[in-house]
Amino acid sequence: MALGLVSGLSAQGKGSVEFGFGIGYNMSTASDSENTADSGSGFNAAASAEYYFSDRWGIKARLMYDQKGWNNGSINNLDTGDFYTTDFNLNYLTIPVMANWHFAKKRNWYLNFGPYVGFLLSAEETEGGLDLKDGFNNTDFGIALGIGVKIPVSDKLKVFIEYDGQSGLSDIFKESTSAVQNARSSFNVGLNFMMK
Repeated sequence: MALGLVSGLSAQGKGSVEFGFGIGYNMSTASDSENTADSGSGFNAAASAEYYFSDRWGIKARLMYDQKGWNNGSINNLDTGDFYTTDFNLNYLTIPVMANWHFAKKRNWYLNFGPYVGFLLSAEETEGGLDLKDGFNNTDFGIALGIGVKIPVSDKLKVFIEYDGQSGLSDIFKESTSAVQNARSSFNVGLNFMMK
């Protein structure tokens, strides 16, 4: 009953601005037209801002530290002849800009979708600890999609729980025989603060 009463007080409307902070657990991989690598795991941390055009629609932008990569890849050093299996860890600063559609009776559920761009911060393999950043493109571009729910705590504060995914459209390698794209899904939790 208490949550029901509070949810009536915390409805967002046109001109409202909401800020958020959250963390999440990532599952990521990379694939080309024929193969998909083994999944790797990591985390993300994000700050977000959403502007509401109405009680149903808003535009939401995020600034995210995003861990991607894959497990059981391989390194083949042509100079030394060394070949070994290793995990690849890629860290990005990712900026998705998404349309956010709020639905259900209290508008507490939401679906968001839109493009993202990621800027590569680091790339390394775990077995030998090699820095591989020079072999990867500095940017990653693709589509982001997510669904979640906001649970009001007060008239200005909400807890959110969401699932989101990213599907890359650009080649992550500078040189490759076929284009390789990132893919990432995550389960996220955090807090949203209504400013107006």
